[in-house]
Amino acid sequence: MLNPEAARSQAAVTPPTAPVVIVGGGFGGLYTALALAERRHHPPILLIEPNDRFLFLPLLYELLSGELRSWEIAPRYDSLLAGKGVAWLQDRVVRIDAQSSQVHTASGRCLAFSRLVLATGAQANDFGIPGVAEYSLGFRTLADVERLQRLIQTLKERSRPLQRLAVVGAGASGVELACKLADQLQGSTIVDLIEQGPGLLPQAKAFNREQAEQALQRRDVRLRTHTRVEAVQPGGLTLLGPAGSEQLKVDGVIWTAGLRFQSLECQPPIPVDRLGRLSCEPTLQLVDQPHLFALGDIAQQELPLPATAQVAFQQAECLAANLMHSLAGEPLDPFNYNDLGEMMSLGRGEASLVGGGFTLAGAAAFQIRKLAYLARLPGKSHQFKVVAGWLADWPR
Repeated sequence: MLNPEAARSQAAVTPPTAPVVIVGGGFGGLYTALALAERRHHPPILLIEPNDRFLFLPLLYELLSGELRSWEIAPRYDSLLAGKGVAWLQDRVVRIDAQSSQVHTASGRCLAFSRLVLATGAQANDFGIPGVAEYSLGFRTLADVERLQRLIQTLKERSRPLQRLAVVGAGASGVELACKLADQLQGSTIVDLIEQGPGLLPQAKAFNREQAEQALQRRDVRLRTHTRVEAVQPGGLTLLGPAGSEQLKVDGVIWTAGLRFQSLECQPPIPVDRLGRLSCEPTLQLVDQPHLFALGDIAQQELPLPATAQVAFQQAECLAANLMHSLAGEPLDPFNYNDLGEMMSLGRGEASLVGGGFTLAGAAAFQIRKLAYLARLPGKSHQFKVVAGWLADWPR
Protein backbone atom coordinates (compact mmCIF):
# COMPACT_ATOMS: atom_id res chain seq x y z
CA MET A 1 0.00 0.00 0.00
CA LEU A 2 1.30 3.44 -0.89
CA ASN A 3 2.26 5.50 2.21
CA PRO A 4 0.93 9.10 2.51
CA GLU A 5 4.29 10.73 1.75
CA ALA A 6 4.75 8.68 -1.45
CA ALA A 7 1.16 9.37 -2.48
CA ARG A 8 1.65 13.12 -2.11
CA SER A 9 4.81 12.87 -4.21
CA GLN A 10 2.94 10.92 -6.89
CA ALA A 11 0.09 13.46 -6.90
CA ALA A 12 2.60 16.13 -7.90
CA VAL A 13 3.52 14.31 -11.14
CA THR A 14 0.59 15.82 -13.06
CA PRO A 15 -1.33 19.07 -12.74
CA PRO A 16 -4.22 18.97 -10.23
CA THR A 17 -6.65 19.76 -13.06
CA ALA A 18 -5.75 16.61 -15.00
CA PRO A 19 -8.76 14.26 -14.94
CA VAL A 20 -9.11 10.79 -13.59
CA VAL A 21 -9.21 8.83 -16.84
CA ILE A 22 -11.21 5.60 -16.90
CA VAL A 23 -10.51 3.23 -19.79
CA GLY A 24 -13.48 0.99 -20.58
CA GLY A 25 -17.18 1.57 -20.04
CA GLY A 26 -18.29 -1.85 -18.87
CA PHE A 27 -19.45 -2.62 -15.34
CA GLY A 28 -16.16 -1.72 -13.69
CA GLY A 29 -15.46 1.44 -15.66
CA LEU A 30 -18.94 2.95 -15.84
CA TYR A 31 -19.88 2.23 -12.23
CA THR A 32 -16.56 3.62 -10.99
CA ALA A 33 -17.20 6.81 -12.96
CA LEU A 34 -20.71 7.13 -11.53
CA ALA A 35 -19.58 6.36 -7.96
CA LEU A 36 -16.71 8.86 -8.19
CA ALA A 37 -19.03 11.54 -9.61
CA GLU A 38 -21.20 11.24 -6.47
CA ARG A 39 -18.27 12.20 -4.21
CA ARG A 40 -18.09 15.77 -2.97
CA HIS A 41 -15.32 17.79 -4.59
CA HIS A 42 -14.55 14.99 -7.02
CA PRO A 43 -11.88 15.56 -9.68
CA PRO A 44 -12.65 15.90 -13.39
CA ILE A 45 -13.64 12.47 -14.74
CA LEU A 46 -13.11 11.26 -18.30
CA LEU A 47 -14.53 7.91 -19.46
CA ILE A 48 -12.99 6.57 -22.68
CA GLU A 49 -15.15 3.92 -24.37
CA PRO A 50 -15.42 3.19 -28.11
CA ASN A 51 -18.97 1.82 -28.07
CA ASP A 52 -21.99 4.11 -27.91
CA ARG A 53 -24.02 1.89 -25.55
CA PHE A 54 -23.41 0.29 -22.18
CA LEU A 55 -24.43 -3.37 -22.13
CA PHE A 56 -25.86 -5.00 -19.01
CA LEU A 57 -24.51 -8.47 -19.80
CA PRO A 58 -26.38 -10.56 -17.16
CA LEU A 59 -29.68 -9.70 -18.90
CA LEU A 60 -28.47 -10.44 -22.42
CA TYR A 61 -30.30 -13.79 -22.28
CA GLU A 62 -33.62 -12.04 -21.71
CA LEU A 63 -32.94 -9.81 -24.69
CA LEU A 64 -32.42 -12.92 -26.84
CA SER A 65 -35.73 -14.38 -25.69
CA GLY A 66 -37.66 -11.13 -26.10
CA GLU A 67 -38.43 -10.84 -22.39
CA LEU A 68 -36.57 -7.51 -22.32
CA ARG A 69 -35.88 -4.83 -24.93
CA SER A 70 -32.54 -3.52 -26.12
CA TRP A 71 -33.04 0.01 -24.73
CA GLU A 72 -33.60 -1.44 -21.27
CA ILE A 73 -30.30 -3.34 -21.05
CA ALA A 74 -28.23 -1.25 -23.48
CA PRO A 75 -28.72 2.48 -22.74
CA ARG A 76 -26.60 5.07 -24.53
CA TYR A 77 -23.62 6.55 -22.70
CA ASP A 78 -24.60 10.11 -23.59
CA SER A 79 -27.98 9.56 -21.93
CA LEU A 80 -26.57 7.79 -18.87
CA LEU A 81 -23.89 10.40 -18.23
CA ALA A 82 -25.89 13.55 -19.00
CA GLY A 83 -25.64 15.91 -16.03
CA LYS A 84 -23.54 13.45 -14.02
CA GLY A 85 -20.22 15.34 -14.16
CA VAL A 86 -18.56 12.65 -16.28
CA ALA A 87 -17.14 13.42 -19.73
CA TRP A 88 -17.32 10.60 -22.28
CA LEU A 89 -14.90 10.24 -25.18
CA GLN A 90 -15.90 7.72 -27.86
CA ASP A 91 -12.43 6.49 -28.67
CA ARG A 92 -10.06 3.62 -27.91
CA VAL A 93 -6.88 3.81 -25.83
CA VAL A 94 -3.96 2.12 -27.59
CA ARG A 95 -0.98 3.07 -25.41
CA ILE A 96 -0.20 4.28 -21.90
CA ASP A 97 2.82 6.35 -20.92
CA ALA A 98 2.84 5.88 -17.18
CA GLN A 99 6.00 7.94 -16.70
CA SER A 100 4.47 11.07 -18.19
CA SER A 101 0.91 10.20 -17.06
CA GLN A 102 -0.58 10.24 -20.56
CA VAL A 103 -2.75 7.94 -22.67
CA HIS A 104 -2.73 7.78 -26.46
CA THR A 105 -5.91 6.94 -28.38
CA ALA A 106 -6.66 5.38 -31.75
CA SER A 107 -7.74 8.76 -33.13
CA GLY A 108 -4.38 10.30 -32.29
CA ARG A 109 -5.25 12.12 -29.07
CA CYS A 110 -2.70 12.42 -26.26
CA LEU A 111 -4.47 12.94 -22.91
CA ALA A 112 -2.99 13.65 -19.48
CA PHE A 113 -4.34 11.97 -16.37
CA SER A 114 -3.93 12.38 -12.63
CA ARG A 115 -4.99 8.78 -12.00
CA LEU A 116 -5.76 6.07 -14.54
CA VAL A 117 -8.35 3.30 -14.14
CA LEU A 118 -8.15 0.28 -16.44
CA ALA A 119 -11.44 -1.58 -16.87
CA THR A 120 -11.04 -3.12 -20.30
CA GLY A 121 -12.77 -6.39 -19.38
CA ALA A 122 -12.40 -9.61 -21.31
CA GLN A 123 -13.05 -11.07 -24.74
CA ALA A 124 -14.07 -14.53 -25.90
CA ASN A 125 -11.17 -16.98 -26.01
CA ASP A 126 -10.90 -19.33 -28.99
CA PHE A 127 -7.82 -21.06 -27.48
CA GLY A 128 -6.28 -21.16 -30.96
CA ILE A 129 -8.74 -23.85 -32.09
CA PRO A 130 -9.04 -23.84 -35.89
CA GLY A 131 -12.26 -22.35 -37.26
CA VAL A 132 -13.66 -20.90 -34.02
CA ALA A 133 -13.14 -17.27 -35.02
CA GLU A 134 -14.41 -17.85 -38.57
CA TYR A 135 -17.37 -20.19 -38.09
CA SER A 136 -18.81 -19.74 -34.61
CA LEU A 137 -21.02 -17.08 -33.01
CA GLY A 138 -20.22 -15.28 -29.78
CA PHE A 139 -22.65 -14.06 -27.15
CA ARG A 140 -21.26 -10.85 -25.66
CA THR A 141 -22.64 -7.99 -27.80
CA LEU A 142 -25.91 -6.68 -29.23
CA ALA A 143 -24.70 -7.72 -32.67
CA ASP A 144 -24.20 -11.28 -31.37
CA VAL A 145 -27.80 -11.33 -30.12
CA GLU A 146 -29.15 -10.07 -33.44
CA ARG A 147 -27.21 -12.70 -35.41
CA LEU A 148 -28.44 -15.46 -33.11
CA GLN A 149 -32.05 -14.25 -33.30
CA ARG A 150 -31.89 -14.41 -37.10
CA LEU A 151 -30.49 -17.95 -36.91
CA ILE A 152 -33.26 -19.01 -34.51
CA GLN A 153 -35.91 -17.60 -36.84
CA THR A 154 -34.39 -19.39 -39.82
CA LEU A 155 -34.31 -22.72 -37.98
CA LYS A 156 -37.91 -22.37 -36.79
CA GLU A 157 -39.17 -21.49 -40.26
CA ARG A 158 -37.15 -24.19 -42.02
CA SER A 159 -37.74 -26.91 -39.41
CA ARG A 160 -35.84 -29.70 -41.15
CA PRO A 161 -35.26 -33.06 -39.43
CA LEU A 162 -32.23 -33.23 -37.13
CA GLN A 163 -31.42 -29.54 -37.10
CA ARG A 164 -28.80 -28.94 -34.42
CA LEU A 165 -27.13 -26.09 -32.55
CA ALA A 166 -23.99 -26.59 -30.47
CA VAL A 167 -23.22 -24.43 -27.45
CA VAL A 168 -19.57 -24.85 -26.42
CA GLY A 169 -18.79 -24.36 -22.76
CA ALA A 170 -20.99 -25.45 -19.84
CA GLY A 171 -20.19 -22.60 -17.52
CA ALA A 172 -22.90 -20.15 -16.48
CA SER A 173 -23.05 -18.46 -19.90
CA GLY A 174 -23.36 -21.72 -21.79
CA VAL A 175 -26.01 -23.20 -19.48
CA GLU A 176 -28.15 -20.05 -19.42
CA LEU A 177 -27.89 -19.69 -23.18
CA ALA A 178 -28.72 -23.34 -23.87
CA CYS A 179 -31.91 -23.09 -21.81
CA LYS A 180 -33.04 -19.91 -23.59
CA LEU A 181 -32.24 -21.39 -27.01
CA ALA A 182 -34.21 -24.56 -26.30
CA ASP A 183 -37.23 -22.50 -25.26
CA GLN A 184 -36.98 -20.25 -28.30
CA LEU A 185 -36.55 -23.11 -30.77
CA GLN A 186 -39.64 -24.93 -29.44
CA GLY A 187 -38.46 -28.39 -30.39
CA SER A 188 -37.52 -27.50 -33.97
CA THR A 189 -33.79 -27.97 -33.30
CA ILE A 190 -31.62 -30.18 -31.11
CA VAL A 191 -29.39 -28.23 -28.70
CA ASP A 192 -26.07 -29.82 -27.68
CA LEU A 193 -24.07 -28.39 -24.77
CA ILE A 194 -20.43 -29.39 -25.11
CA GLU A 195 -18.07 -29.31 -22.14
CA GLN A 196 -14.43 -30.35 -21.96
CA GLY A 197 -14.58 -30.94 -18.20
CA PRO A 198 -16.41 -33.59 -16.19
CA GLY A 199 -19.60 -31.60 -15.59
CA LEU A 200 -21.41 -28.32 -15.87
CA LEU A 201 -21.02 -25.23 -13.68
CA PRO A 202 -17.92 -26.30 -11.73
CA GLN A 203 -17.84 -23.00 -9.78
CA ALA A 204 -21.58 -22.72 -9.09
CA LYS A 205 -23.47 -23.26 -5.84
CA ALA A 206 -24.72 -26.84 -5.47
CA PHE A 207 -28.40 -25.86 -5.54
CA ASN A 208 -28.01 -23.86 -8.74
CA ARG A 209 -26.06 -26.69 -10.34
CA GLU A 210 -28.85 -29.15 -9.52
CA GLN A 211 -31.51 -26.77 -10.85
CA ALA A 212 -29.50 -26.23 -14.03
CA GLU A 213 -29.20 -29.97 -14.62
CA GLN A 214 -32.95 -30.38 -14.25
CA ALA A 215 -33.68 -27.41 -16.50
CA LEU A 216 -31.48 -28.85 -19.25
CA GLN A 217 -33.11 -32.27 -18.92
CA ARG A 218 -36.63 -30.84 -19.15
CA ARG A 219 -35.67 -29.11 -22.39
CA ASP A 220 -33.86 -32.17 -23.76
CA VAL A 221 -30.59 -30.26 -24.07
CA ARG A 222 -27.91 -32.88 -24.67
CA LEU A 223 -24.94 -32.38 -22.37
CA ARG A 224 -21.68 -33.85 -23.68
CA THR A 225 -18.96 -33.86 -20.99
CA HIS A 226 -15.29 -34.88 -21.33
CA THR A 227 -15.56 -33.67 -24.92
CA ARG A 228 -13.08 -31.30 -26.52
CA VAL A 229 -13.65 -29.29 -29.69
CA GLU A 230 -10.75 -29.95 -32.06
CA ALA A 231 -11.96 -27.75 -34.93
CA VAL A 232 -14.98 -25.87 -36.24
CA GLN A 233 -15.92 -26.09 -39.91
CA PRO A 234 -18.82 -24.69 -41.93
CA GLY A 235 -21.73 -26.88 -40.87
CA GLY A 236 -19.83 -29.03 -38.42
CA LEU A 237 -17.53 -29.69 -35.47
CA THR A 238 -14.65 -32.07 -34.95
CA LEU A 239 -14.93 -33.43 -31.40
CA LEU A 240 -12.69 -35.61 -29.28
CA GLY A 241 -14.67 -37.43 -26.59
CA PRO A 242 -14.60 -40.60 -24.52
CA ALA A 243 -15.35 -42.69 -27.63
CA GLY A 244 -12.69 -41.00 -29.75
CA SER A 245 -12.91 -38.52 -32.60
CA GLU A 246 -16.31 -37.57 -34.01
CA GLN A 247 -17.71 -35.31 -36.73
CA LEU A 248 -20.88 -33.60 -35.56
CA LYS A 249 -23.06 -31.90 -38.15
CA VAL A 250 -24.52 -28.64 -36.85
CA ASP A 251 -26.45 -25.64 -38.15
CA GLY A 252 -24.62 -23.25 -35.87
CA VAL A 253 -22.01 -23.06 -33.10
CA ILE A 254 -22.20 -20.59 -30.20
CA TRP A 255 -18.89 -20.23 -28.37
CA THR A 256 -18.94 -19.49 -24.62
CA ALA A 257 -15.91 -21.55 -23.60
CA GLY A 258 -13.70 -19.10 -21.82
CA LEU A 259 -12.29 -15.59 -21.72
CA ARG A 260 -9.04 -13.96 -22.74
CA PHE A 261 -7.46 -10.77 -21.48
CA GLN A 262 -5.38 -8.30 -23.43
CA SER A 263 -3.62 -5.57 -21.54
CA LEU A 264 -2.73 -2.28 -23.18
CA GLU A 265 0.75 -1.35 -24.34
CA CYS A 266 2.38 0.53 -21.48
CA GLN A 267 5.72 2.12 -20.73
CA PRO A 268 7.05 0.92 -18.37
CA PRO A 269 5.38 -2.48 -18.91
CA ILE A 270 2.50 -3.46 -16.62
CA PRO A 271 2.91 -6.76 -14.70
CA VAL A 272 0.39 -9.39 -15.84
CA ASP A 273 -0.39 -12.97 -14.83
CA ARG A 274 -0.22 -15.97 -17.16
CA LEU A 275 -3.70 -15.20 -18.55
CA GLY A 276 -2.89 -11.57 -19.31
CA ARG A 277 -4.73 -10.07 -16.34
CA LEU A 278 -3.25 -7.05 -14.58
CA SER A 279 -1.58 -7.82 -11.26
CA CYS A 280 -3.12 -5.62 -8.54
CA GLU A 281 -2.52 -4.77 -4.93
CA PRO A 282 -5.40 -5.24 -2.45
CA THR A 283 -6.12 -1.52 -2.93
CA LEU A 284 -6.75 -2.16 -6.69
CA GLN A 285 -3.55 -0.27 -7.56
CA LEU A 286 -1.38 -1.95 -10.16
CA VAL A 287 1.77 -3.56 -8.82
CA ASP A 288 4.63 -1.00 -8.96
CA GLN A 289 2.30 1.60 -10.55
CA PRO A 290 0.56 3.40 -7.65
CA HIS A 291 -1.24 5.96 -9.85
CA LEU A 292 -2.70 3.23 -12.08
CA PHE A 293 -5.70 1.18 -10.94
CA ALA A 294 -7.67 -1.75 -12.38
CA LEU A 295 -10.91 -3.56 -11.63
CA GLY A 296 -13.32 -6.07 -13.10
CA ASP A 297 -12.34 -9.09 -15.19
CA ILE A 298 -8.97 -7.61 -16.19
CA ALA A 299 -7.80 -7.18 -12.57
CA GLN A 300 -6.12 -10.05 -10.76
CA GLN A 301 -5.47 -9.97 -7.03
CA GLU A 302 -3.68 -12.47 -4.83
CA LEU A 303 -6.98 -14.14 -3.90
CA PRO A 304 -8.83 -15.04 -7.14
CA LEU A 305 -12.31 -13.58 -7.56
CA PRO A 306 -15.12 -14.74 -9.89
CA ALA A 307 -15.43 -12.91 -13.20
CA THR A 308 -18.90 -11.59 -12.43
CA ALA A 309 -20.71 -8.27 -12.49
CA GLN A 310 -21.18 -8.55 -8.72
CA VAL A 311 -17.43 -8.25 -8.16
CA ALA A 312 -17.17 -5.22 -10.45
CA PHE A 313 -20.11 -3.49 -8.68
CA GLN A 314 -18.38 -3.79 -5.32
CA GLN A 315 -14.94 -2.88 -6.63
CA ALA A 316 -16.33 0.29 -8.19
CA GLU A 317 -17.38 1.70 -4.81
CA CYS A 318 -14.06 0.81 -3.19
CA LEU A 319 -12.10 2.24 -6.11
CA ALA A 320 -14.03 5.52 -6.14
CA ALA A 321 -13.10 6.00 -2.48
CA ASN A 322 -9.49 5.03 -3.10
CA LEU A 323 -9.15 7.47 -5.99
CA MET A 324 -10.21 10.28 -3.69
CA HIS A 325 -7.79 9.03 -1.00
CA SER A 326 -4.96 8.75 -3.51
CA LEU A 327 -5.44 12.28 -4.82
CA ALA A 328 -5.53 13.61 -1.27
CA GLY A 329 -2.39 11.73 -0.25
CA GLU A 330 -4.32 9.59 2.24
CA PRO A 331 -3.98 5.84 2.98
CA LEU A 332 -6.00 3.59 0.69
CA ASP A 333 -8.44 0.85 1.70
CA PRO A 334 -8.11 -2.79 0.62
CA PHE A 335 -10.96 -4.26 -1.39
CA ASN A 336 -12.92 -6.95 0.46
CA TYR A 337 -15.37 -8.98 -1.60
CA ASN A 338 -18.73 -9.81 -0.05
CA ASP A 339 -20.39 -12.77 -1.75
CA LEU A 340 -24.06 -11.81 -1.93
CA GLY A 341 -25.21 -15.00 -3.62
CA GLU A 342 -25.68 -16.33 -7.11
CA MET A 343 -28.51 -16.02 -9.64
CA MET A 344 -29.00 -17.87 -12.91
CA SER A 345 -31.51 -17.59 -15.73
CA LEU A 346 -32.75 -21.08 -16.64
CA GLY A 347 -35.12 -20.57 -19.54
CA ARG A 348 -38.00 -18.27 -20.36
CA GLY A 349 -39.59 -17.02 -17.13
CA GLU A 350 -37.45 -19.30 -14.94
CA ALA A 351 -34.39 -18.79 -12.76
CA SER A 352 -32.53 -20.20 -9.80
CA LEU A 353 -30.90 -18.31 -6.95
CA VAL A 354 -28.92 -18.86 -3.78
CA GLY A 355 -28.34 -16.04 -1.32
CA GLY A 356 -29.17 -14.64 2.05
CA GLY A 357 -29.44 -18.10 3.53
CA PHE A 358 -32.20 -19.34 1.22
CA THR A 359 -32.65 -21.00 -2.15
CA LEU A 360 -35.38 -20.53 -4.74
CA ALA A 361 -36.11 -21.71 -8.26
CA GLY A 362 -38.81 -21.19 -10.87
CA ALA A 363 -40.98 -18.21 -11.79
CA ALA A 364 -40.62 -16.46 -8.41
CA ALA A 365 -36.83 -16.67 -8.66
CA PHE A 366 -37.04 -15.18 -12.15
CA GLN A 367 -38.95 -12.15 -10.85
CA ILE A 368 -36.56 -11.68 -7.91
CA ARG A 369 -33.57 -11.89 -10.25
CA LYS A 370 -35.18 -9.34 -12.56
CA LEU A 371 -35.84 -6.92 -9.67
CA ALA A 372 -32.35 -7.42 -8.24
CA TYR A 373 -30.78 -6.47 -11.55
CA LEU A 374 -33.18 -3.55 -11.91
CA ALA A 375 -31.63 -2.11 -8.76
CA ARG A 376 -28.21 -2.50 -10.37
CA LEU A 377 -29.01 -0.79 -13.67
CA PRO A 378 -26.84 2.32 -14.06
CA GLY A 379 -28.40 5.58 -12.93
CA LYS A 380 -31.70 6.28 -11.18
CA SER A 381 -33.23 7.93 -14.24
CA HIS A 382 -32.65 4.84 -16.37
CA GLN A 383 -34.02 2.61 -13.61
CA PHE A 384 -37.22 4.70 -13.52
CA LYS A 385 -37.60 4.44 -17.30
CA VAL A 386 -37.25 0.67 -17.16
CA VAL A 387 -39.76 0.39 -14.29
CA ALA A 388 -42.23 2.53 -16.25
CA GLY A 389 -41.81 0.25 -19.25
CA TRP A 390 -42.37 -2.86 -17.14
CA LEU A 391 -45.49 -1.41 -15.54
CA ALA A 392 -46.86 -0.49 -18.96
CA ASP A 393 -46.35 -4.10 -20.08
CA TRP A 394 -47.82 -5.60 -16.92
CA PRO A 395 -51.38 -6.16 -18.26
CA ARG A 396 -49.89 -8.18 -21.15
